Amino acid sequence: MKRANFTGVREFVFQGFSDFQEFQLTLFVVFFVLYVLTLAGNVIIVTIIRIDHHLHTPMYFFLSVLSTSETFYSLVIIPRMLGSLVGLSQTISLECCGMQLYFFLGFGITNCLLLAVMGYDRYVAICNPLRYSVIMNWRVCAILASSVCATGFLLSLVQAMSIFRLPFCNSLIEHFFCDIRPILNLACTVPVINDILTLVITLLVITVPATFIFVSYVLIISTILKISSAGGWKKPFATCSSHLTVVVIHYGCASIVYFKPKSENTRDQDQLISVTYTVITPLLNPVVYSLRNKEVQDALRRMMGRKSFS
Repeated sequence: MKRANFTGVREFVFQGFSDFQEFQLTLFVVFFVLYVLTLAGNVIIVTIIRIDHHLHTPMYFFLSVLSTSETFYSLVIIPRMLGSLVGLSQTISLECCGMQLYFFLGFGITNCLLLAVMGYDRYVAICNPLRYSVIMNWRVCAILASSVCATGFLLSLVQAMSIFRLPFCNSLIEHFFCDIRPILNLACTVPVINDILTLVITLLVITVPATFIFVSYVLIISTILKISSAGGWKKPFATCSSHLTVVVIHYGCASIVYFKPKSENTRDQDQLISVTYTVITPLLNPVVYSLRNKEVQDALRRMMGRKSFS
């Protein structure tokens, strides 16, 4: 009953981009264009991989899963953010805020773990090519993809439930969506347990996969350097560089946000970083893999050629 005395907050209000009132229309146009490009890019990637049999390989299977996850990841955040920029409601119910946090974290964690799986796929393909088809068979790929998704949403559920069991004494979220730290700042009590849980989960989904990817790439690079012919190392280097570019930006943004000490938090900095990983990063995946990947470019040409021929 004590808890019921100070859990009066049933609705939150986003502060959003209120400090940039005169630029809100400009921000809407920019974010809307980026969002459309993100949706179109990821849909095109998934469609090409599904249609073109040349891309029916484990690497592109995981890429299609990542693109699908990125699409839903951006869908959780950006439409409501765009609405608030044109004057629609800035309020969100306690339950909807919990759902937004759950799906945001679920897809975000899934993306981080998928990048580690893609790193393992590249390691097997380059360092153990003769056994690649045996090790990375379709059953293993399906198990890895489903396990990553299940783990992501299980950890997200634990995190969201632990946060929304807290009593809240303030309703103003100094952010444009329901993220961990802005919500914890509204709690009536000091959320020590939640801070520890956040740190543990962050270590599990960022530090552990990043370390795994680093070790994988040390082995990959040492193998590539042993390939004598220039043509022999160009293709593996191209696919690995695309993956590594996405990895650095994904893990870099997440590390800055969730490992940064509370004392260093400023709202403008947090919003800028959040825009990077909610708006820019989902667009990065199709751009990097389409502009820097010859196989995807060739598949797109074949698909466009079939359409023009028909």
